[in-house]
Order: sequence, then C-alpha cells, then structure tokens
Amino acid sequence: EVQLVQSGGGVVQAGGSLTISCAASGITLRGHAVGWFRQTPAKEREEVACRIEGRKYYSTAVNGRFMMTSDSVNNTVSLQLNDLEPLDTATYYCAAILPLHAANCFTPERYAKWGQGSQVTVSS
Repeated sequence: EVQLVQSGGGVVQAGGSLTISCAASGITLRGHAVGWFRQTPAKEREEVACRIEGRKYYSTAVNGRFMMTSDSVNNTVSLQLNDLEPLDTATYYCAAILPLHAANCFTPERYAKWGQGSQVTVSS
C-alpha cells in the first residue's frame, strides 16, 4: 500500500522559516511527480509547488520564498518555507503519483495519493 506521511509544520512568526516533509512508503518518490498544495477554510485548495520530470515549479505567491528538496535515501520530499507571511497560514498537503504522460503537476485532482496534511500558522 502506498502511503505519504507528513511531518513538520507548526507556528512561526512572520519572517520565520519552517520545513514540511513528506515520506513515502510503497513507492519511490524519485520516479514520480510530487506536488504541494495548501488550503484554508476560507479558500479553495491552492497550488504551492510541484516537481515533474526533473523540473520544479512554484506558484507566484511563494516563488523565491519556498523551495522543494528531495532526499532519495529516505524517500522523502520536503518543502522549505522561508520568509513566511500571515497569508501563508494554511494546512499544507503533499501529493504524489500522476497519470503516465501527465505534463502539468499543478493538477491536484489527478494525484493518486495524498499526505495527511500539516498545519502552518504564521503570526504577525
């Protein structure tokens, strides 16, 4: 069974940094597209960052502040969140496994597996 288990997140002041990690079992993440998305009760699910075929993409809202990294040894993908702002407060989700030949990794409805979510709260 494929599982994605998230860790990290928490509460931080504006301008601070956090890391969220997504550890996989049952698949090798290196061979799959991985996406990060976030959601708040007031907003629809929002794209944050994703990786497909060796390329990484970031939303305009986080570009230059967030960074995806991979750890092949531990089969983990992480999201480094820097220079955090109160508007970044949300539950963050990792997702993996897109259909074969998918070209766009910012398509949350097409991911097969999701992590359980990590809460990030940024205080002003």
